[in-house]
Amino acid sequence: MNENPLGYEKISKLLKAFALPSITATLVSSLYNIVDQIFIGHGVGYLGNAATNVSYPLSTICLAIALLLGIGSASRFSICLGRGDVQKAAMIVGNGILMMLFAGILYLIIGEGLLSPLLRIFGATDEVMPYAKQYAGITLLGMPLLIMTNGISNLIRADGSPKYSMICMVIGAIVNTILDPIFIFIFHWGIMGAALATVLGQILSFLMAIRYLWNFRNIRLKKECFHLHMRENMKTMYMGTSSCVNQIAITFVQIVLNNSLTYYGALSVYGKDIPLAACGIVMKTNAILLSIIVGISQGVQPIIGYNFGAKKYTRLKEAYLLAVKWNFVVSAIGFCLFQFCPKWILSIFGSGDVLYEEFSIMFMRTFLFMVLVNGVQLLSSNFFTAIGKALKGLLLSLTRQVFFLIPLILLLPLHFGIFGVLLAGPIADFIAFVVSVLFVRKEFKQLSLQEAGQTQ
Repeated sequence: MNENPLGYEKISKLLKAFALPSITATLVSSLYNIVDQIFIGHGVGYLGNAATNVSYPLSTICLAIALLLGIGSASRFSICLGRGDVQKAAMIVGNGILMMLFAGILYLIIGEGLLSPLLRIFGATDEVMPYAKQYAGITLLGMPLLIMTNGISNLIRADGSPKYSMICMVIGAIVNTILDPIFIFIFHWGIMGAALATVLGQILSFLMAIRYLWNFRNIRLKKECFHLHMRENMKTMYMGTSSCVNQIAITFVQIVLNNSLTYYGALSVYGKDIPLAACGIVMKTNAILLSIIVGISQGVQPIIGYNFGAKKYTRLKEAYLLAVKWNFVVSAIGFCLFQFCPKWILSIFGSGDVLYEEFSIMFMRTFLFMVLVNGVQLLSSNFFTAIGKALKGLLLSLTRQVFFLIPLILLLPLHFGIFGVLLAGPIADFIAFVVSVLFVRKEFKQLSLQEAGQTQ
C-alpha cells in the first residue's frame, strides 16, 4: 500500500488543502445564525435579535455533541490510519455514526420538552420569550441533522476529502441565505421564517453528508462496522471530550453573560434588553472569526493525528506552528475591524436608538480587545486531542471559559458595574493564551526527546 500523503507531502501544501475547505465549511456554518440575525434585525427588530441570542446556547450544545462524537471519531480514525489499522478505523467510523444518530434524537426530545425553562435559564426576558420560543422550537427540529452533518463532515475530512466536507456545509447555508429574505419579507413569516429556512438548509446538508458513507477512500463500511462496541465508543468520546467541553463551556459563558448583562443592565441607563441584543450581535460577529480558527484547527487535525500515529514528530510540530501563524494573521484582521469599524459592522444587523448603538460599540471594542491571541488556546486544545492526550486538551478547553472568564464575569461587575462584564473577556483571553503556550512548550520538549530516542 502506498504511503498516505499526510506522511510525506509538504506541510504548507497539506494545510492549504485541508484547512481552506474546512475554514469555508465552518465559516458558512456560522453564517446560519449570522444570516438569521441580519434578516431578523431588519425584519423583526432588536427584540428578534435578542431572541436569537437567548436561543443560541441550544446550537452550541448541539455543536458540542457533534464535536464529542465527530472530533473523537475523526481523531481515532486518523491515528488508526497512521498505524495502518484499516479494520479498526472502519469500526470507529461506523460506531461514531450510530452514536451521532442516537444522540441527535435524544437531544431533540429533551430540548422540545424543556424549551421554556431552558430559554429562561439562557436569559430570556418577558418581552423576548415569545420570539425565542417560536425560533428555538422550530430550529430544534433540525438539530439531530446538524449533529449528524457536523460529525460526519469531520470523518470525511479525516478520510482525505476536505472539499466534499466543505460542500456538505456550504450547500445548506446557500439554501438558508436564499430562503431567509423570501420567508421573512415576501411571505411575512417573521422569525418563524428564519427558523424554517435554517432547518431546510440543514436537511440538504445532511443528505449530502450521508451520501459519502458509500464513498470512503481509505475504508469500506460493512454491516459489522455498525455493531455497537461501547468500550470503543467510550474511547472515542474521551478523545472528543476537550472539543465538546469547550463548546459546553461557551454555553455556560453565554448563560452567565446573558444573565449578568440583564441584571447589571437593569441597574444602568441601558436597561435589560439593549445589552442582551448587543451581546447577541457581538458574540455572533466574533463567531465568524472563531469559525475560521476552528476551520484551521479542524484542517490541521488529520495532519497532526496521522503523523503522531506514524511517529513523525517534526512534521507534527511544523503543522501546529504553521496553524498558529495562520491564526495570528486572521486574528489581526479581526482585531482591526472590531476596534476601528464597530459601527459599520453593527449597522449590518439593523439599527437602534442612541443608547443601543453606544453600548454595542463599547461591548465590541472592550470584550474583543485581546482577540489577537484567543485562538491559540483553541488550537492548542485541539492539538492535544489530535495526539491522543485528551485530558490535557480538556484542561486547556476549560482555561478560558470556566477557570477564568466565568469567575471574572461574576466578580468584576461588583466593582465596575456592567463595564466589568465587558472587561472579563480580554483578561481571560490573555491568561488562557499564556497557559496554552506553557502547555505546548512542555509537550514539544517531550516529543523532541522521543524523536531523539528513535534516531539513536
